[in-house]
Order: sequence, then C-alpha cells, then structure tokens
Amino acid sequence: MESGGRGNTCDYSHNVTFFYDYVGKEISRDWRVRDCVVVVLGLTICLIMILSNIMVMAAIFINRRFHFPIYFLLANMAAADLFAGLAYTNLVLNTGPWTIRLSKQQWFIRNALVDMSLTASVANLLAVAVERHQTIITMQLHSKMTNRRVVLLIVCIWAVSIIMGLVPSMGWNCECQLSDCSIIAPLYSRRYMIFWASLNLLTFSVMVAVYARIYVYVRRKGKRMSQHSSHHLRHNETVFNLMKTISIVLGVFVICWTPGLMTLLLDGIMGKDSHALTYEKYCLILAECNSLVNPIIYSFRDEEMRRTFKCILCCLCRRSSNHQGEQSPVEFNTLQPEVDNGCEVKSEEKANFTALQLIKTEW
Repeated sequence: MESGGRGNTCDYSHNVTFFYDYVGKEISRDWRVRDCVVVVLGLTICLIMILSNIMVMAAIFINRRFHFPIYFLLANMAAADLFAGLAYTNLVLNTGPWTIRLSKQQWFIRNALVDMSLTASVANLLAVAVERHQTIITMQLHSKMTNRRVVLLIVCIWAVSIIMGLVPSMGWNCECQLSDCSIIAPLYSRRYMIFWASLNLLTFSVMVAVYARIYVYVRRKGKRMSQHSSHHLRHNETVFNLMKTISIVLGVFVICWTPGLMTLLLDGIMGKDSHALTYEKYCLILAECNSLVNPIIYSFRDEEMRRTFKCILCCLCRRSSNHQGEQSPVEFNTLQPEVDNGCEVKSEEKANFTALQLIKTEW
C-alpha cells in the first residue's frame, strides 16, 4: 500500500487480490445469489450464441449462393461472435469466488479474450455497414470487392482486435501507477478505458452516419423512380423494409453497447465517483447480447438463409433418427433444383430487378 501512496512505484509482486482491494472492488469469497444468477444467465446466453453462430457459418459455407463478399463478412462476424461466446464462457467460469485463484497473467488473458472478441464484433459491424453503403450507392447486387481484398480486410479486423486485447498486458496498465487503476477492471489503466470506450463510441458514430446516408439515399432515389413508375405500393414496401432493418440494426446496437461504453468512459474519467460497480455486470451481459442477436438481424431475416437452416436441421434430425442404419450422404448444392427432405432451392435467378428491388433483396 505504500507503493500505492507514492503512485509511480512499480511493484510486480502484487497479486490480483491486492488490486481489487486497492480500488475497493469486492471479490466474493462465497457464492451469493447474484453470482449464481450471473453465471447461469451468462452460460445460457453463451450456449445460444455459440450454436446460432455455428449455424450461420455452416449455412454460408454450404450454400454456394452465399459465396460473395457480403456473406464472407457475415461469416467472419459470426466467427467473431462465436469467439465472443467462448471468451465470455471463459470469463464466467473465472469470475466470482474463482477470481481469487487467478494469477495476473491469467487475469490479463481472461480480459484480453473479451476485449478481442468485442472489438472484432464491432469492427465487423462497421465493415458490413461500409460494404452495404458501397453496394447500394453504386446500385449493385453484390460488391465487386475481390476475394483477396475480403481476406485482407478480415485479417486486418482480427489484427486490430488482437492488438487491442494485448495492449493492457503489454504495459498500458496501472501496475506502476496505482492511482490510475480502473474500478471495473482493477489492473487496467483508466486512461486505457477512456481510449477503448472513446474508440468504440467513434465507431458507433461512423455506423450511424453510414446507415443514415444509406437510408436518405434510398428514400430520395425511390421518390425519383416512383414518379416514373406505377409501382407505388412496391416502392413504399421497399422503403418501409429498409427503414425497419436500419432501425433494428441501430436500435439493438445502441441498446446493447451504449450503457457499457458509457460506464467504461465514466469509470475512466471519474473513477470511484462514477459508481460503475453497481451495474457493470449487467452492462457486460447486455453488450454480449449484441453478439447473440447479430445472427438474427443479418442472417435470419434472409429467406435463403432460413431455407438453408431448415435443410441443415432436417438432415441432422434424419441422421439422428437413422443413426443405427446405413446413412446415404447428403449434399448441399444450391445449383440443383431440389435438396433432400423436400427443401427446395430455386435454380434460376430473376434477371430484371429494378434498382429498389435490388436494395430490397440485399436488405
């Protein structure tokens, strides 16, 4: 504690419990009702998150109609959300009374995995928003981005995520300046918390701007085209669907991320005066829920994706019911007119889409 009084003395012999005691964050010695609720609720969310994102990745891999840049980005986002589920599972299994047994290295790894997963998820959301903007503004059905550029973008997303996760353990922590310790993450520097929260809030602002521009552009374009067309009903339906999708995307992102980011920002600025410990666990669970609903927003609303899900589930159920008998291989090939178990996939693409119909199909 004397080194804490001096503030700038580096003493690497302190354990995790010392930092928690220094900032006044209590570590449960025994299991309380709240600890049990957090563990059970967290593991339940993680299980659903992992299974739903595995389903999305499998569907994109199996269905050849999804082999386009936008779907590759969606698959990468599903991978990031899957990683978030695994990272959060590790966090839940090392929280509460289990925190005491962690070494500093284990504590940094536990939090780094969560930081990586959340950063990757947000970065993928931004990448999807930018891709949608480029595609809709140029009135294309699919982006002209090459596979090499998609792979490069995915590598950059994960590189940034890994770096952001490793920064605290590489030196940007409060081991040499205890007065700068965060109360939410006691080994983290409050300045890092401000940086990380501000960066994500900036990303959120960019997403809002991108989706707002898409909506304004489509609305103006739709009005011009409706003046020369009698399909007013179809035009209104297209605008409504687009507005509905954008509202869901932005609304869920705001609900899930803003409370947690503001809590981290207040912790970095005000420290103990922010009273962030009162609601930090609930904000974390809410932020993780964004990775849970991403498959619903970006994938489950796609009719072709839902059809692929049904085919996968039908094949799994059939294989499970006939596990004692000899199984015939089932191939998912959407170029064929029929798929096993009555799952039909259209073999011909419609050729004459209007510009608004293209946008509606994409959204």
